Amino acid sequence: MSQKALLLRKVGTPLALGDRPIPQPGQNRLLVKVLVAGLNPHDQRTRDAGLFVTSLPYVLASDLVGEVVTVGRGEHSTKFVVGDHVFGHTFVKDGDANDFNGLQQYALADARFVAKVADTGLADDEASTIPVIVLAGFIALFSSSGLGLPPPFSPAAGSFDFAATTLLVVGGGSNTGRATIELARLAGIGRVIAVAGLHNEAELKARGASHVIDRHTADALEQVRAITGDDLIYAIDTVNTGQEQELGVAALSNSKRGTLITLRRADGEFDPDRIGTKTAGYERRLVMGISPVHPEVTVGFWREVPAWLKDGKIKPSNYKVVKGLDADAINEALDSYRDGKVEKTNVHPWE
Repeated sequence: MSQKALLLRKVGTPLALGDRPIPQPGQNRLLVKVLVAGLNPHDQRTRDAGLFVTSLPYVLASDLVGEVVTVGRGEHSTKFVVGDHVFGHTFVKDGDANDFNGLQQYALADARFVAKVADTGLADDEASTIPVIVLAGFIALFSSSGLGLPPPFSPAAGSFDFAATTLLVVGGGSNTGRATIELARLAGIGRVIAVAGLHNEAELKARGASHVIDRHTADALEQVRAITGDDLIYAIDTVNTGQEQELGVAALSNSKRGTLITLRRADGEFDPDRIGTKTAGYERRLVMGISPVHPEVTVGFWREVPAWLKDGKIKPSNYKVVKGLDADAINEALDSYRDGKVEKTNVHPWE
C-alpha cells in the first residue's frame, strides 16, 4: 500500500508531492496516522544543504503527533493501544529515517521515545511543539555529551547542589532557549542568566531566568561577568554558529575549566585576547538533541515530560498551521526559516 508524502528528490530543490510505501512496525515500533508534522529551522537546512539526509528521496519533519493504528511487538510498544494520540521525536539510529519523519500520511514511531498526548493536558498541535525544542535543551543540560548535570528524575539529582549552580543561556529568547530556562528552573538551578532581546525579559523571568541581558548591548560580556565573577563553568548557546559563539566562551571562567554546549556547529578558533586566558582550558562542543543517541537520559525524559507539561513546568511554543501536504505552503514556511523568521509551523497532512 502507498501513501502521499512530500519528498525532497534533490538537495537544494523544493519539496514535491509524491507517493511512498506505508511502512510496517517491527520491534518496539508503532505505526501512526500523522496528525501533526512539526517543522523546525533544521528542516530548511535539510532541504537546502542536505543536513540529516540519509537517502533520496527524503521525507522531512522530525516533530510528530500521530494516532496509533498498529502496535508492534515488544515491551515498549505494549504501553500503547490503537487510537492513542502520541507525540515524539522521529530521529532513529536503526531503520530508514524516511519511514519515521512526519511529512507523510503514515509514519513509524519508536515506542521508547514517544508519550501520550492525553497525559499532558495539551492539544495535539501544542504537543507537537515539544519534541525537538524541549529535547534539545534537555540533552544539552543533562546528557553526558552535554553539560552532564544530573537529570531531575535521577538519584544523583538529590545530592547535587543545583541551588548553588549558575547557567548562562545565550539565545534565551529562542524557542529552545525558553525551554532550556524552564528545564533549569525545574531542576532547581539557582541562577539562570539569559542573553536575549529585552522584549523577552518579562516572559523569560516568568519561565525561570534570574537575569536577562540585552543581546544587542556592546557590554554583554561585562554584564555577565559582573554577575558571575570568574566562576561560570556552565553555558549553552542555542542559536549561534562557529565564531559567533565567542560570548559563551568568553563568559566562562578563566581559572576553572568550563563548558559551552552549542546546538549548532562549533568550528573555528577564538582570539585569546578576546575570550580570556582560560588557564584551566575549556570545552566547546555541539550536541544533537536526538533521543536514540542518549537513551540513558531520554527514556526518562519521555516518561516524565507528560507530567511536567500537565503541571505547567514546561510550556508549548506558539505555532501556525498549514493544512494538507501543500507543497507551496510548506516550501514557503521553510523559506521563512531561511530568511530568519522563526514562527513554528505545524502541518496537518490529512486536512
